[in-house]
Amino acid sequence: MAGKVQVLDLSGKGTGEIAISDDIMKASVDPSLIHQVVRGYMAEHRQGSASTKTKGEVRGGGVKPWRQKGTGRARAGSIRSPLWNGGGTVFGPRPRSFSINVPKKAKKQALRNVVGDKVKSGSVKVVKDITWDKPKTKQAVKLMNALKLEGKVLMMIKDEKESVVRSFLNLPEVKVVSTDQLNVYDILDSDDILTTKKAFEALIEERLK
Repeated sequence: MAGKVQVLDLSGKGTGEIAISDDIMKASVDPSLIHQVVRGYMAEHRQGSASTKTKGEVRGGGVKPWRQKGTGRARAGSIRSPLWNGGGTVFGPRPRSFSINVPKKAKKQALRNVVGDKVKSGSVKVVKDITWDKPKTKQAVKLMNALKLEGKVLMMIKDEKESVVRSFLNLPEVKVVSTDQLNVYDILDSDDILTTKKAFEALIEERLK
């Protein structure tokens, strides 16, 4: 095993360790790989729903506005011509998908890279368990202060109680995400990661192996 992460209690004192394999700790950060994965993630979140109508789709314009010759005016076939006010649009945006095909192996390797980098930098705080019966933001703030979490905090969960999740949702600097939804972008966008022992072990077993 190449490394270990200390498991803390709610006061910030060590209660154990989690071993991390070489595949995670010794993986070198590949900027081009991470860029590819993040670009794919961002592309998937583009709506691509902008839509315009061509002259054949705009309502009206079925009758020729005036005869072809003899009026002294330019010939016209429809009042919905793109040249007219209220007419169709030429080469306007149409609904489309911006998604980029990123291989699953590339996504997994990029996730290993950024998780390993966060672990090596000491930005991952693993607590043994959080068992709050009622949601209280004060408890969440107290825990973050005890663990010295600063800046943007990513809280990773795995089947945690609703009371625990709701305790953190009121904090604007905290983003809560489940292990199966964790992605490279969220990790890079955070300064520190807070997770329970159960969630961190699930991440290793389900996403990083």
